[in-house]
Amino acid sequence: VVNGLAAGGGCELALACHIRIASIGAQFSLPETKLGIVPAYGGTQRLARVIGRGRALEMMLTGASVSAEKALSIGLVNRVTSPEQLLIDAESLAREIANLAPLAISACLRAVTRGMEITLEEGLNLEAELFSSLFATEDMREGTSAFLEKRAPVFRGK
Repeated sequence: VVNGLAAGGGCELALACHIRIASIGAQFSLPETKLGIVPAYGGTQRLARVIGRGRALEMMLTGASVSAEKALSIGLVNRVTSPEQLLIDAESLAREIANLAPLAISACLRAVTRGMEITLEEGLNLEAELFSSLFATEDMREGTSAFLEKRAPVFRGK
């Protein structure tokens, strides 16, 4: 959640998050080159992975700020909302995710995070392994039963 200025380390902290939600007036920047240094808390690595090499280099080499709206359009944030709705929307999204199958959520995070560091073929193999490991879980059976019975699933992380 970003409500205001996320510059330097603040922007890098946001980049370390899986999902980023910003308020309308939020600003993002990595201004370290204006200080004669380089982003040193993951910014040079994470920003390019999130928004692409060219956009990341432009942000870092110029030290320019990016508005919340621009951040949304380039994929730096997932959502933009009013300052008054920011925490409400963030909590709503967190609850939505928390109500899903925890083993599947964990597997998705692992597949995407690890997949960014390995070849496509290795990533597809990892995905298949994770799918297979989840196929025999109680949560998979509960999710399937709930779908067929047209009811909300109750996942237990088993």
